[in-house]
Amino acid sequence: MTALRTPARKFLGRLSLPERTFVADALRAETVGGVLLLLATIAALIWANTPLQDSYARVAHFHLGPAALGLDLSVEHWAADGLLAVFFFVAGIELKRELVAGDLRDPKAALLPVVAAVCGMAVPALVYALTNALGGGSLDGWAVPTATDIAFALAVLAVIGTSLPSALRAFLLTLAVVDDLFAILIIAVFFTEDIDLAALGGAVIGLAVFWLLLRKGIRGWYVYVPLALVIWGLMYNSGVHATIAGVAMGLMLRCHRREGEEHSPGEHIEHLVRPLSAGLAVPLFALFSAGVAVSGSALGDVFTRPETLGVFLGLVVGKAVGVFGGTWLTARFTRATLNEDLAWADVAAVATLAGIGFTVSLLIGELAFQGDEALTDEIKAAVLVGSVIAAALATALLKIRNAKYRALCEVEERDDDRDGIPDIYEEDDPAYHLRMAEIYERKAAEHRRLAEVKGGAGAGDDGPA
Repeated sequence: MTALRTPARKFLGRLSLPERTFVADALRAETVGGVLLLLATIAALIWANTPLQDSYARVAHFHLGPAALGLDLSVEHWAADGLLAVFFFVAGIELKRELVAGDLRDPKAALLPVVAAVCGMAVPALVYALTNALGGGSLDGWAVPTATDIAFALAVLAVIGTSLPSALRAFLLTLAVVDDLFAILIIAVFFTEDIDLAALGGAVIGLAVFWLLLRKGIRGWYVYVPLALVIWGLMYNSGVHATIAGVAMGLMLRCHRREGEEHSPGEHIEHLVRPLSAGLAVPLFALFSAGVAVSGSALGDVFTRPETLGVFLGLVVGKAVGVFGGTWLTARFTRATLNEDLAWADVAAVATLAGIGFTVSLLIGELAFQGDEALTDEIKAAVLVGSVIAAALATALLKIRNAKYRALCEVEERDDDRDGIPDIYEEDDPAYHLRMAEIYERKAAEHRRLAEVKGGAGAGDDGPA
């Protein structure tokens, strides 16, 4: 007797309506933040490459903060360790939501984006390592080309006017969330040197208090904001990168809805904090991190020095090969079938777009080559050049398929019965078909009335003058 075969899963299939709504809202905020990020980057490059460059250095290296608490930091340092903690707090909430209510909740559905993200980090690291092993460069920067900047990628989509279908956008978002998780682990494990156990213990106690307050249902920003600042300060002084505190607090928030709740606490807080992260924290970090001197010789060094060439190739080649290869292999060995409306060329375009590694890549570059300011600036230049090239290649690939994407988006957005729900989510609902029948009947009656009026007018005109 022939065994029944399990039907193959659909890869990049239609999202559920709640997931589609969440993805649309999240990406809308990220897109606005990404545009601000682009503007901040351009401003930083202009500021650092004009006669005002001395003022840029003075502002970036200006120190402020309580020295008694170990927080007398430069503006650049505050942006990297302080403001990015807000960014990673939002990333922690996104990750928690994906784990309890999103694509990562189902192990089978999570396998593909997780493997794609892991390969999308492993291959760039391998490309960097091989480039520097052959060129005699430093292996310290292996983690620089491993990150994807979702805000920058979405800003590119907004600028070029490409209408990506929701399934591709969700895949890109999930990929970036998993990418952020592994980037956080890399920062915590590989860029933590001397640890102050007393400060770390204090941060852990603070996190425990934070968790208990959440479980008790205590509300009020005046409770959590001061506590979060204390946790962040202790984490910074412990030697562990301070952004880890943001991630830990984000992961503690409840992201599943209870009966009677329109939004979970995690969704509500993310809605409040995301504009601060995307609109202020990340652009300010870019303003004080992307200001590198750009010259012909500096750009030439990107392609001649093994460290910078490794970063460039890792972003442009490694990311695309890793994400696409991991996706294809996982689909191949799990018998997942690609959505019939899409093609593997679409996955290749998104994989190329993942090569835009800006915010976290700049941060890791600063950590990897701390103390070598010249090499740090060259690594930043390599990140910028690699991200721009990856964006240009992705633009070319996406533009080829843009007519197809636009047609798919029109189908996804179509709402003929005007009930606020796209028609594709109501195809199995009898009430929807009854509403559509009434709409068509009204249209038919209107056409008959117009035909009768026109016919009557024509008959009157046929009479004698």
